[in-house]
Amino acid sequence: MSALRREPLAEQAAQLLLERIREGEWELGQKLPGETTLAPQLGVGRSTIREAIRQLAGSGVLATKQGAGVFVTALDAAEPLDEIVGRADIERVIEARIAIEVEASGLAAARRTAAELQTMIRAADARKAQRASVEAHVDADIALHRSIVIAAHNEILTELFDGFAPRSRQAMIGMLRLRGEFGGDADHDVHLRILDAIEAQDAPTAAALTRDHLLELKATTS
Repeated sequence: MSALRREPLAEQAAQLLLERIREGEWELGQKLPGETTLAPQLGVGRSTIREAIRQLAGSGVLATKQGAGVFVTALDAAEPLDEIVGRADIERVIEARIAIEVEASGLAAARRTAAELQTMIRAADARKAQRASVEAHVDADIALHRSIVIAAHNEILTELFDGFAPRSRQAMIGMLRLRGEFGGDADHDVHLRILDAIEAQDAPTAAALTRDHLLELKATTS
């Protein structure tokens, strides 16, 4: 049995429990032994075990079922999205945007309200007006794309988009500075065509135009 180090006991206990799960001591869906069994095994108190279980539940590894016990719900802790995104290069970020925004554009065409359409149009106008500053232009671009994602009425897509937004902003600013030009008429027209498809509630066209736009953007990063 691994010995505990001079670190916060709950974190050490959580790590040792996670190692035992990774090594296959408990399978997916299996119930863990009770606190009175685990505490002496790890040489800590029951309150430390409870805190360790809370930590692993927070990372999705364990789940407590009232009156039934603690069960394994994942075989490893998920790495926080912001850490993964922070390491990703611009191509990977755009690939993820394709997965999110193509679906969101199609859903927005089917589900958008008249008020949401007006928000998108105003966001497109604001984007067109931001041609002097790279940072302001990228912020306006993100606002436009986010207005489309919101109109999809899927909170998971919105959460994913927001998770990528800081890294996407950083990467886009760097890319546009290298390119030396941004916000041209052709680029604006692409976004207007996407909005036209959303206004017409033409989901396939909205999705296809969004995919083409992001693929073209990805090609400029190579």
